[in-house]
Order: sequence, then structure tokens, then C-alpha cells
Amino acid sequence: MSDYRERAARIDRAVLWTRTVAAHPEPVTVFPDGCMDLIWTEGSLLVAGPDSRAFLAPAARASAFVGIRFAPGTAPALLGVPAVELLNQRVDLGDLVPARTARLLVDSIDNAPDRVAALEGVATRFAAANTRADPVITAVADSLAAGATVAETATQAGLSARMLHRRSLAAFGYGPKMLARILRFQRALAAVRAGIPAAETAAVTGFADQSHLSREFRDLAGCSVRALQPG
Repeated sequence: MSDYRERAARIDRAVLWTRTVAAHPEPVTVFPDGCMDLIWTEGSLLVAGPDSRAFLAPAARASAFVGIRFAPGTAPALLGVPAVELLNQRVDLGDLVPARTARLLVDSIDNAPDRVAALEGVATRFAAANTRADPVITAVADSLAAGATVAETATQAGLSARMLHRRSLAAFGYGPKMLARILRFQRALAAVRAGIPAAETAAVTGFADQSHLSREFRDLAGCSVRALQPG
């Protein structure tokens, strides 16, 4: 068992979250959402790259985690690394920035009375020191999240299909078609968890039919729709 909480961060389009693990931790399945996270746990700062499939986080040895989740396409500009280089990976921040810098940041959070505020401060400094997310990329993510097709999104962004794909790899870690699948899956996941029947979920979240929904859940979540329904 664990206690999970989140709130909006001061950084645009980011969410701060905390997870406190019980005495007998279990593995946690993280479903793909197009986002990237900066995660503190005592003695380390990790960057969770974008996932293209469900990630099974092993049973935690630590008891507390603090993270900041960056909306699709926003983290690479802050961290200075293309998202595709971190696809389906968890890497130490020290692999992306000078080791001494990473160690000082870890120590500042380890010793902070409010670790949530301390991590937010670290992320804010990254945001101030680096280029902001490209508004075109932000618009692309918003368009796909709203259910627009890749072709419609490319037209709205004023990009060719090839250019959209190339820029999407750097910003999201995969092409726009994959991001659209993941964002559609997230819409369906929210509906399923709210108790909406699978057939209705498929109809209102952009799937061809219930069988299509089931295939996407098996592919992206690694389990059936029924396994994620409440009760």
C-alpha cells in the first residue's frame, strides 16, 4: 500500500506529486502518459523518460518519493536532452548534468525541511536557466490530447508530416501517432476508472469499437480493461 498525492506546480503545465510507501511495498505499474518526471528519493534524483508501454517499478526500498511531472513535450527543453534518448528509461540526473551539480541538488533536497518545495525550487531553476518549451510543440500535444488526428494536427501546426515526426521524436520521445495513441489511452483509462462501461468508453474516447479498446489496453497497459475497472 502507498499514499499518493499531487498538486499543480509553479512551473507551467507541471504537477508535483508525493508517494509514501507502506512497510511492505509492492511493485507499482506506471502507465504511459507522454510525460517525463524528475523524481527524488533519499540520496538520488532520477529522470523518468517517456514510456511507450507500461513500466513495472520494482518494490521500493525507500519510504518516500517526491516528483514533478512535466507535460508532454516540456521536459526536454528544461533538461537539455532529446526525449527520444530517454525513451522507456530511468536515468540518474548525474548522467545528464555535471555530477557535482547533481550531487549538490540531491543534497539540497535531502536536507530540506520541505522536500516538495525543494524539488520545485530545483525544477524552477532548470526552467529559468534553459529554453522554454516550443509553443508549437505545446500546441501539438494539446491538439492530440483533444482527439485531433495527426494530419489535422500537422496542418494546424503548419508542419509537414515529416517535420512533425522529427520534432515529435525530440520533444515527446516518439512520433505523433504514438503520442496520440497514448493520450487516447489515458482518456480511456480515466473513463474506465470512473466506472464507465468499456463499450461506452470506446465510443466516447475515439476507439473504433470495444475490441480496439481492449487491444490498446493489452498493448499499452499490459492488462485487460476489466483489470482496471473499479470494484
